[in-house]
Amino acid sequence: MRRLLFGLDARGVLFLVVVLAAAVLVPVSNLALPPSSPLHLPSHWVPLIGKYLCYALLALAVDLIWGYCGILSLGHGAFFALGGYAMGMYLMRQIGSRGVYGNAMLPDFMVFLNWKELPFYWYGFDYFAYAVLMVMLVPGLLAFVFGWFAFRSRVTGVYLSIITQALTFALMLGFFRNNFGFGGNNGLTDFKDILGFNIQAPTTRAALFSISALALAFGYLLCRWLVTSKFGMVLVAVRDEEPRARFLGYRVENYKLVAFVVSAVLAGIAGALYVPQVGIINPSEFSPANSIEIIVWVAVGGRGTLVGAALGAVAVNYAKTYFTTGMLAPYWLFALGGLFILVTLLFPKGIVGTLSDWFRRERAPGNGAASAPVAKPAE
Repeated sequence: MRRLLFGLDARGVLFLVVVLAAAVLVPVSNLALPPSSPLHLPSHWVPLIGKYLCYALLALAVDLIWGYCGILSLGHGAFFALGGYAMGMYLMRQIGSRGVYGNAMLPDFMVFLNWKELPFYWYGFDYFAYAVLMVMLVPGLLAFVFGWFAFRSRVTGVYLSIITQALTFALMLGFFRNNFGFGGNNGLTDFKDILGFNIQAPTTRAALFSISALALAFGYLLCRWLVTSKFGMVLVAVRDEEPRARFLGYRVENYKLVAFVVSAVLAGIAGALYVPQVGIINPSEFSPANSIEIIVWVAVGGRGTLVGAALGAVAVNYAKTYFTTGMLAPYWLFALGGLFILVTLLFPKGIVGTLSDWFRRERAPGNGAASAPVAKPAE
C-alpha cells in the first residue's frame, strides 16, 4: 500500500476518517436531531461510545509495546487508572462547598474520615493545566522508573509480565486503603463541573466525546509515526531478535524504555478522558484482570496492527455491554476466555491481521486473474 504522511496506508486513512467523522456526527445526531428522528442518538449512548474510544486509545498504547516491541505488559491498567485518578482529583476540587458536608477545602470522603487538612499531593489540582500535566507525568514517571530498572536488568518474557502484574496489584491494594487519601474503596465520584461546565449537561458530554475521538486519532498518528520510523524498525528488530539487535550495537534498553514511557502516557490520557464520561474512578481499575482484558482486546483485533487493537477494544467492550445486560451476564467471562482461545487458534494474527494477510495473498502476483502472464525468456 502506498505510504502517506505519518507512514499511513489506506487502512490507516480509513480508520482516521471514521474516527474524525464520529467526532462530528455523534454530537450532531445527539444534539441537533429531534428524538423522533431515526438518526437521533440517545444521550446515554454518547458517554458509552466515548468510553469505548478511551479503551481503544488504551489498546493502542498496549499494541505499541506488545505488537512492535514484544513487551507483554499485564499491568497497563495501572497507568490508565493513575491518569484517571489525576483527572478525578481535579474534578473533586471543582466541587467546592457543594459536597454533602459543605466543606470547601476537603472532599466529602476526607470530612467523613476526620481529615483535618488537605494532603500536600492534592495541592495544585484546583488548576486544569496542572491536572493535565499530572495525567501525563505520573504514569510516565512511574513507567520510566520501572522500565529503567527492569530493562537494564534484562528482565524479559514472562518474568517481566509477572512483575508488571505485581505492580498494578500493589497499587490496587494501596489505593484501597483509606489513609492513602484517594477515597479508599469508594474512590472519587459525585463530580459536578469540568472547566466550569456542568459535567452532566448533554453539550459537555458531546464535547468530551469529540475530545476522546480526537485523542484517539492523535494517538494513532503518533504510534503510526513511531512504528514506521527508524525507531520503529529497531523496535521490531528487538521484538524478533533482541540478542542480535544488541550485538549490532543498539542500546536495546533505551528503545524499550522510550516505547514503554510513551505507551504509559497514552494510557494515562485515556484514563483521564474516561473518568469524566463514566463519572467515577476507584481502585478496581487497578485490578490485574482489567490489564489482562486489554491483552484480549489487542489479540482479538490484531497484535501489531494498531487499527486492529483499537477495533478489538471497541468490539469486545460492545459485546461486553450487550451480553452483560441479560441472562447471559454470569457467563460473560467464559465467553471472553473462549473468544481469546478461538482467536489464538484460528486467527493467530487477530481479525485485522488475518484479513490483511488474506487480501495481500489475493493481490499477490500469480494469484488468479489478478496476475499478469509471465513471458518466457528468449532462447
